[in-house]
Amino acid sequence: MGRITEAVKHLVIINVIFFIVPQLLPNLGLDNLFALYFPENEKFGFWQFLTHMFMHGGFTHILFNMYGLWAFGTPLEQMWGRNKFIFFYLSAGLGAGVIYTLVNYYQFNSVYDQLISLGVSSTEIQNLLNTGSYNSQILESISEANLSEFYATYHTPAVGASGAVYGILVAFGMAFPNAKLALIFFPVPISAKYFIPVIILGDLFFGMTKYSVGNVAHFAHIGGALIGFIIAWYWKQNQFKRWN
Repeated sequence: MGRITEAVKHLVIINVIFFIVPQLLPNLGLDNLFALYFPENEKFGFWQFLTHMFMHGGFTHILFNMYGLWAFGTPLEQMWGRNKFIFFYLSAGLGAGVIYTLVNYYQFNSVYDQLISLGVSSTEIQNLLNTGSYNSQILESISEANLSEFYATYHTPAVGASGAVYGILVAFGMAFPNAKLALIFFPVPISAKYFIPVIILGDLFFGMTKYSVGNVAHFAHIGGALIGFIIAWYWKQNQFKRWN
């Protein structure tokens, strides 16, 4: 870590602006416009795959993401150059949004198909999604938790730079595998080559089970990490030159 680099600095500034403006001007509805909604939701727009990574749900959310962007992004920008780093950051963030949406789409349609097979009409399903109400007989075949998740997937937007930051984390670990990292709640330094895979495996575990704490888009993290790995691995194999 060291002095903040140009691309990282400007990305932090853009994120802060996107965080502050909706709070100062809530009537503009920027949260609904820029957050990433489920494709079947009327609020969805294709631009949200890009804009969602500049929106955040709270001060702690943006604080940790911007710290990660600065701490791990700065050495990567120094190594790659500004343009290459920006391409990487945006690609990881876009990939995170796409993979997160695909996973949600699969889970959503799984429940949708179950409802159809039970004889629930598309109109009744839409009413469930609009109001949250449904015939209690459905619970004989589909759990209340799955119906709640079905409803939440439709309505809850994704925000945050976490997917892009996870891509940066993976690239940092590949470039500096022996760098020592530590968490606040686990202050023992661990090499990046061990530390980062453990974090990603944790997201995979929480994303595939019901043990997740809070409203965390685990598959967005995994998506960003995957895209980051693919790009960083490809560049390493081909020894791409620095893009100024």
